[in-house]
Amino acid sequence: MKKKSGNDNIGYLFLLPNFLIYGLFILVPLLYSVFYSFTNFNLFEWEFVGLRNYKFMFNDDHFIKALMNTAKYTVGSIFISMILGLFLAISLNSDIWGKKIFRPLFFIPNTVSVIAASMAWLYIYNNNVGILNIFLSSIGLPKRNWLLDIDLALNSIIVVGIWASMGYNMIVYLAGLQTIPGYLYEAARIDGASGIRQFFSITLPMLAPTTFFLFVMGTIRSFQVFGQVYAMTNGGPMNSTTTIVHQIYLNGFEGYKMGYASAQAVFLLIATILITMLTFKYGSQSGEASFY
Repeated sequence: MKKKSGNDNIGYLFLLPNFLIYGLFILVPLLYSVFYSFTNFNLFEWEFVGLRNYKFMFNDDHFIKALMNTAKYTVGSIFISMILGLFLAISLNSDIWGKKIFRPLFFIPNTVSVIAASMAWLYIYNNNVGILNIFLSSIGLPKRNWLLDIDLALNSIIVVGIWASMGYNMIVYLAGLQTIPGYLYEAARIDGASGIRQFFSITLPMLAPTTFFLFVMGTIRSFQVFGQVYAMTNGGPMNSTTTIVHQIYLNGFEGYKMGYASAQAVFLLIATILITMLTFKYGSQSGEASFY
């Protein structure tokens, strides 16, 4: 039997700081959150209450509204940002002028701080001096209260999410496009296939693993949306933009109901894991996850 060399022990020693950081800042807080989700904890004292927090959570109108808003945000932002990212990637993967300039320009929103970007969009959505309302006035349309209208507020937040994520999707799709062998397109052109036929018969199928990856990452990121909601609307008007993470923040850090906030956080963790597992299951059955 082969004995472990001293180099193996040195390798484990280099990995030790990473495991310590993971355990201290992720695993331990996670275990504490699970424990406190069964208690009535308010930062100063705690009382074991069993499943009461979970029972109350599913009868809490604010949480149900946050769950619905999170689902709407996820569906509304993921697909549009992926479609726009794919369109930009295909456009900037061709021989067009200025593509080396446009690539980083479209990716910049993904690197901007969420709060800084939210402040900029607050100015864009401003009722009086916002660019959108100025444009509407210039073409004879009435101004809109983008962030104060119950019917428009969540959609306005979704637009910010799309703007922030489509550059990342573009970069990942660009990487995927550059792995597609050129001879496939050459053979298709020889056979007389049109550009649209090449897109649906070659590009989309070959990008299936990339699309699957972006869908999973986009779902996880959308379920955790908080920054733009907190900075732009703080969940209003009338909870029309509140999300699960926003409710966790309100209950934990403003209401000091840490036990209830922990139960909501555990629910979010379980929901994210289940959706990811289902996506991998059905993605692998269709062949989209075969490369991961």
